[in-house]
Amino acid sequence: MCIAIPGKIKSIVDENTATIDMGGICRDVNMALVGGANESIIGKHFLVHVGYAIAEISEEESEETMRLLKQIAGLEDIDTFESESP
Repeated sequence: MCIAIPGKIKSIVDENTATIDMGGICRDVNMALVGGANESIIGKHFLVHVGYAIAEISEEESEETMRLLKQIAGLEDIDTFESESP
């Protein structure tokens, strides 16, 4: 079974790489399979599998998928690392 994680584009690294925030964890992701990376995709949501963006999805679908993944992992009460108090 394979799992793709939803994430939001935060910045562009180069023409084939973007930084994606996946539930508070940011990673550089290869965007070649979805047409490459440029400024027009900042803020859009994608599914990421093994370091590659494989499909663009809606913000709603991204949020629901992340909610379900957290529920499966038993983390549904945790929003993101950023929202935790020190």
